[in-house]
Amino acid sequence: MPAAQLALIDGPDALRAALPPLRRQLLDRLREPASAVVVAGELGLPRQRVNYHLRALEAAGFLELVEERPRRGCVERVLRTSARAFIVDPQVIAPPPASRAQRAAARQDRFAADTLVQAASTVVRDVSRMHGLAGAQGARLLTCAIETEVRLASPADFSRLSATLAALVARAVADVGVAEGGRSYRVVVGAHPTPARRSTR
Repeated sequence: MPAAQLALIDGPDALRAALPPLRRQLLDRLREPASAVVVAGELGLPRQRVNYHLRALEAAGFLELVEERPRRGCVERVLRTSARAFIVDPQVIAPPPASRAQRAAARQDRFAADTLVQAASTVVRDVSRMHGLAGAQGARLLTCAIETEVRLASPADFSRLSATLAALVARAVADVGVAEGGRSYRVVVGAHPTPARRSTR
């Protein structure tokens, strides 16, 4: 069975387990299955040291056992990275939670950067988690993503864009209607300045 495409890191202990440079190197190497003996030989490190870090990564969920095979009177464990990519839940390193009043005020201000960041954080956390569960069940998570860029001449144009998007979303939701007992879907629409691209020269 192939490794999962995405896995969510949703705890500080798991994040700390993957931070040391050697462990990140091990995770990258073990995208292809190998044993501690093989990896230690490739990196020129003592097997005991490699084993120590592999055990820590496996306990934190970053590695999974592929097979066990006899080797010179002992059992050789072949491991691989448990996912092709790991995503850190933004809440793991987020500042202290805002008060209920602050959260309510932020939701009312659709132009606040904090509102967009919070919405994006929730998408990262929820979609990554559900994607992992769906993959484990051999199912596909039903999602959609629409992305584009537009050049605007002034803040007034941005306000018109925001109003137009809000009206389009409201009309789309009204056209589809609300199904009794159906599955709830979260719709997030956001816009932010395109980051300046670094010169490749």
